Amino acid sequence: MIRLENIGKQNGHQILFIEASATLLKGERVGLVGPNGAGKTTLFRMIAGQEHPDEGLVAVDRGVTIGYFHQDVGEMSGRSAVSEVMDGAGPVSAVASELKQLEDAMIDPDRADDMEEIIERYGEVQARFEELDGYALEGRAREILAGLSFTQEMMDSDVGALSGGWKMRVALARILIMRPDAMLLDEPSNHLDLESLIWLEEFLKAYEGVLLMTSHDREFMNRIVTKVVEIDGGALTTYSGNYVFYEQQRAQSEKQAQAQFERQQAMLAKEIKFIERFKARASHAAQVQSRVKKLEKIDRVEPPKRRQTVLFEFPPAPRSGDDVITLKNVHKSYGARRIYEGLNFQVRRNERWCVMGVNGAGKSTLLKLVAGSSLPDDGAVAQGGSVKMGYFAQHAMELLDGERSVFQSLEDSFPQAGQGSLRTLAGCFGFSGDDVEKKCRVLSGGEKARLVMAKMLYDPPNFLVLDEPTNHLDLATKEMLITALSNYEGAMLFVSHDRRFLAALSNRVLELTPDGVHVYGGGYTEYVARTGHEAPGLRS
Repeated sequence: MIRLENIGKQNGHQILFIEASATLLKGERVGLVGPNGAGKTTLFRMIAGQEHPDEGLVAVDRGVTIGYFHQDVGEMSGRSAVSEVMDGAGPVSAVASELKQLEDAMIDPDRADDMEEIIERYGEVQARFEELDGYALEGRAREILAGLSFTQEMMDSDVGALSGGWKMRVALARILIMRPDAMLLDEPSNHLDLESLIWLEEFLKAYEGVLLMTSHDREFMNRIVTKVVEIDGGALTTYSGNYVFYEQQRAQSEKQAQAQFERQQAMLAKEIKFIERFKARASHAAQVQSRVKKLEKIDRVEPPKRRQTVLFEFPPAPRSGDDVITLKNVHKSYGARRIYEGLNFQVRRNERWCVMGVNGAGKSTLLKLVAGSSLPDDGAVAQGGSVKMGYFAQHAMELLDGERSVFQSLEDSFPQAGQGSLRTLAGCFGFSGDDVEKKCRVLSGGEKARLVMAKMLYDPPNFLVLDEPTNHLDLATKEMLITALSNYEGAMLFVSHDRRFLAALSNRVLELTPDGVHVYGGGYTEYVARTGHEAPGLRS
């Protein structure tokens, strides 16, 4: 369906692709992987026809329709979310919009004199709506939006009133309802809660066209893709299998390439030693000359390119008392909406609690109460002895001073630390070389999240409260964080929709449901085994 033939592409001074080739066939679900800046978004744009290669060919079979979801959703306002989604399927949304206006006009007493004309027009528009299969389409749009965790009220409200994250879901739903022959999904798992993520997973598994996607969610990627295309050093390399298989194959290929490189280096060293030893002896001149010519003809094996992964090691945190945080008979409401009525909960030293619950269950509210950024309406929140808390919240990224550089921001937080120590810290969280001189105002969401996390973890707290800490992190940084937190000796309370993060780090589960609070000993993996579902909203 889609062929990339010997493509070359350069952005400014950066070479993205050199004679790169790959093929995408109907029914394949392909994961696109590669380090940040490797050219993943550029590849999407070339396939979608929004950019062209400098050399080579991007060939899409005649008649193939392409749906492209990307992070820049643009302006949305003036229509309901369901109308916006239906618009993804073509002109039917305009017909639906007129139908709704006519329905409103029919019950408007001020339009009574025009009723005959309105009813006649309504009949014409309704016939056109039925002809376009509009009623079925609206049902599909609502089903997709419900899968992405929209309430009926949100579906019918002006999309302009939604937050950026919810608008992203509307943009994703527009692509899903299209049913294109090829779907290009650039980070579709961003901004989704766990229930929506699992719904999307099942939707994409059933999709019959060709799917090309990127995702920073390892588990999501692993469950969907049947093939992986890697961008590395300007080339495209294809691996059959899921993401875990790709990781294994890549590691094996690196090992083989390293062994081949080392064997050749040993042989070259031996030959060079012989030449150096006997080059002055006339009796060995012929042998020396022969070996020099042999070395000149050898194709040199390049050392394998290694991905730089820097691990962050926690300095030891001070020991806290056994009781870290205690909530007694806590009540909390927002207006008429009651979040907690008489909540009792305690975190003890070395416990790692993940908090589960559907949107609106009160997960972030609980973390705010524990961190002291929100107060209970009634009841008490008591912090234990010698507790030093680190709180990661989404709004923390907005508090960075935009005019300070990454390095200056670290220096401001740790004026006693040495430059070398802070540069090492910056490197662990993905800021190497000139990146440390970037102003905070130009950082991406992921870079801001990494900087906030670096500042929180350098002088380690013994109690971490983390609200969606992996939201903006790429796969490599997530893996580094999971490894670091696995060796962390303090207590944790966190919310996350990343199943790998949940499974790797939790040893207790607090589930918030309309029926009340449920506590599970054992971590997320045991929770799934005991309940039979991966998220509270999926309860049958």
